[in-house]
Amino acid sequence: MFDIQSIVSSRNDRSLFIAGPCSAESREQVFATAEQLSKEAEISLFRCGVWKPRSSPHSFEGCGTPALQWLQEVQCNFELPVCIEIAVPQHVEAALKYDIRHFWIGARTTVNPFMVQALADAVKGTNVSILVKNPISPDLNLWIGAFERLAKAGIHKIAAVHRGFSTYEHSIYRNNPLWNIPIEFKRLHPEIPMICDPSHMAGKKEYIFEIAQKSLYLDFEGLMIEVHPSPEKALSDKKQQLTPVEWHQLIDRLSVPNQAETQDIQLKSSRNLIDELDKQLCALLAKRLETVEKIAYYKKEKNMSLLQINRWQEVMNHVLQQSEHWHINKNFMKKLMEVLHEETIRIQEEIINDKK
Repeated sequence: MFDIQSIVSSRNDRSLFIAGPCSAESREQVFATAEQLSKEAEISLFRCGVWKPRSSPHSFEGCGTPALQWLQEVQCNFELPVCIEIAVPQHVEAALKYDIRHFWIGARTTVNPFMVQALADAVKGTNVSILVKNPISPDLNLWIGAFERLAKAGIHKIAAVHRGFSTYEHSIYRNNPLWNIPIEFKRLHPEIPMICDPSHMAGKKEYIFEIAQKSLYLDFEGLMIEVHPSPEKALSDKKQQLTPVEWHQLIDRLSVPNQAETQDIQLKSSRNLIDELDKQLCALLAKRLETVEKIAYYKKEKNMSLLQINRWQEVMNHVLQQSEHWHINKNFMKKLMEVLHEETIRIQEEIINDKK
């Protein structure tokens, strides 16, 4: 368990909402965004990129240190705490000089333990807050490891940011959500707030609402969304940025679930039923795997091949027919059977090779 402190005093009693442009492009652009976002008490932190880690050196990589002055003025003029990305210790040193004390560690940095450790050393002894985005690869231990390094440095104002993962799987989104990973993170460390970044996950503004809403339904504690006064003129990630008007409309549309523990009898009853069904599923899986072992010993005795592709195809076809009968999603059932078959092969391989 991590010792957690609040990142910022919320300006409302809703979720932690973070908004602002992908990049600080000019003082005018930064002020225009902050002014329009500050009109409603919806925003907890004003996010803004100062140094941008881009894939190509020919892309806009931020205005750097001069932008810190603009953001310091935003904090003073609009009473909006500013949050920026840090990637190297020099970023921390420069930001603190301008009284900027809220940071996020980007996905391209989280993936490198050496860089995370350097940042942890740089913030040691400071009272800053740090949001840690998931690494670009779907590696849960790497993500959690970043928090462990920050905890050793005495940083307690922390939160996780889910922004999706770079995978080779086809997806309509820029980054694959892989919701199972942040859900597992929350199971292991429920004390760490989980924030969703639907902008980077979506890649296009038309998908932002559906991702944002789903994350709130999954008990995420907040959102981090890119907002620009004129997205079509943005110097970076123009397709995934909302206008301030679109931001306010999105917030109004969102349904934020009640986080209080419900005493609803029907809900409790349904949850108890799920617990009982899970027990039955485990018992059935145990019986199935026990039968797999018996088959493996028979194959070994008869010197039969481990994998018989015709039989596997027969099993898969039968299960998919059953899934249709019971109105179960075929893709889900196919993935489930593939995982089960992988375990079946592993068990039989151990028996045939005298490892069990």
